[in-house]
Amino acid sequence: MARLHRHDTINLLSKLTFRRAWNGMKVLSSYYISKWMRRPVQWGYPISISFEPTTSCNLRCPECPSGLRAFTRPTGMLQKDFFTETIDQLSKELLYLVFYFQGEPYLNPSFLDMVAYASKKKIYSATSTNAHYLTDENAKKTIESGLDRLIISIDGTTQEVYQQYRVGGHLDKVLAGARNIVKWKKKLKSKKPFVVFQFLVVKPNEHQIDDAKKLAKEIGVDDIWYKTAQVYDFKNDPNDLIPTIGKYSRYKKTKEGYTFKGKLKNHCWRLWHDPVITWDGLVAPCCFDKDAQHRLGDLKEKSFKEIWNNGAYSSFRKKIIKGRKNIDICANCSEGTKVWTHE
Repeated sequence: MARLHRHDTINLLSKLTFRRAWNGMKVLSSYYISKWMRRPVQWGYPISISFEPTTSCNLRCPECPSGLRAFTRPTGMLQKDFFTETIDQLSKELLYLVFYFQGEPYLNPSFLDMVAYASKKKIYSATSTNAHYLTDENAKKTIESGLDRLIISIDGTTQEVYQQYRVGGHLDKVLAGARNIVKWKKKLKSKKPFVVFQFLVVKPNEHQIDDAKKLAKEIGVDDIWYKTAQVYDFKNDPNDLIPTIGKYSRYKKTKEGYTFKGKLKNHCWRLWHDPVITWDGLVAPCCFDKDAQHRLGDLKEKSFKEIWNNGAYSSFRKKIIKGRKNIDICANCSEGTKVWTHE
């Protein structure tokens, strides 16, 4: 997990209320009791939620369902009214809100309005972007929205390397967007958002790890995170993405091909505290269910609190406790291996 920084940590803790702290204690204790009793117990409501602004994306990254246009579920935009109705149900318990699942958040015209709504509810908010839409105007609006954390994907320090993974992308736009954000933070005298360069380490860019660190310092972002890449067909690695540097890989090479480094223990903290909601209201167990195949409920039919404690959710938690190896979305799960690292 990414390390915490003082200003960012203080900001997160400033959102904590007695009710949110009590909810967190209930969720955590029910998780450990479930592990101990080997049956699902769920007290409290989510500490964190990932909300999907859109499935649309301007890029075509080779290991991304959104980039490949490979979804079986429909593409669309999260509607502001639908978002606010759900947040109103959960805001008193909810501490952390991630505006990301699939797609590019800034393609949703109402994205920053939704961030501002979460900020008024004093919920810590974060998003991840490819930064192609961080124009001067959008950068200013981002600061004014109250966004707490902004992750900018930068998977290369030269256009030639960057475009090998970020297919269709333009590094100059990414860097210009990052500079716009840093500029407006200074102009508006804001400590938020905490700005991170996220460098997804793949074979084509692993030689630029040190260069990325220098670039982050030059532009003035707050940190750089190196992330290991998820490869769907990792045994064969058809796109030749798995890095040769072991510490940046979720996989190790054997005589038979690549194998996953992680150990899939029969429990999962995400199932107790951090659900995913798609743009059209489907509740998925976690961010590894890219196509929302394991649908635990639909907010168009029931409220979130009804879904959170329903039979489908309980059944999926029971399945996790029984054996994660039998659940397809767990095969690549980062809970079993290190995902982010720092130099």
